[in-house]
Amino acid sequence: MRKTLYVLLGVGTPVVLLAAWFVASAGSTNTFFPPLSYILERFQELWLFAHFSSDILVSLLNLVIGFALAAVIGVGLGFVLAMLPKVGGYVDPVIHFFRSIPPVALVPIFVSLIGFGIEMRIASITLAAVFPTLIATVDGLRGVDSTLKDVSAVYRLSTGEKIIRVFLPAAGPHIASGLQVSLQTAFVVMIASEMLGPSQGIGAMTLLAQQSFMIADMWSGIILLGVIGFIANMLFELGRRRLLAWYIGSRRLARAQ
Repeated sequence: MRKTLYVLLGVGTPVVLLAAWFVASAGSTNTFFPPLSYILERFQELWLFAHFSSDILVSLLNLVIGFALAAVIGVGLGFVLAMLPKVGGYVDPVIHFFRSIPPVALVPIFVSLIGFGIEMRIASITLAAVFPTLIATVDGLRGVDSTLKDVSAVYRLSTGEKIIRVFLPAAGPHIASGLQVSLQTAFVVMIASEMLGPSQGIGAMTLLAQQSFMIADMWSGIILLGVIGFIANMLFELGRRRLLAWYIGSRRLARAQ
């Protein structure tokens, strides 16, 4: 019953908010607060047909490539730094320095170095999203129980076997949390990078609509970004629950005892 209630709340809350928006904006003559019915009409015309392949697919491709690169680099480099504590001690201040820089602030740097193009957007997304995964991976590996390390040494597991059978499962929950933060960061930087220069993408079209006083188009772009962010987070959560089913089950068992 509790799970059913959570599902109903998760589905019902957006529906209630949209219904309230629809009622509140019905018949509105305010230029900056058009009726939701007209916004949804423009949403269908723009994003389901005219700009689907030219803007939506471009943005999603940049997001997927940048996030994938950040995940691979973050997890790989995190393993190296965790396995080599002395090297990690030297590199940690540099990592935390760059992590303290707001992700959006990195975009102008890549514009100056690379220019306005797909390479700039992917590089900005990758660099901004790599730090949450990197830090979570290092923290997760450093927190692995020493008993697990002793057992792997007793059984004389190879380095590859230790990583796959011991370290990766033990640090998996930390890594998953870092990846989720990286996904959110990548999404934000994807939008910011598209708002600089004459570029394609959802962010660029939304900003152009705002600058051209096409307010309904701007609202439709904002709704689209919210939908994409919600779906991306939901898919990631489903994947996380499937991969870490053993961990989630053990936590539930521990709480039940």
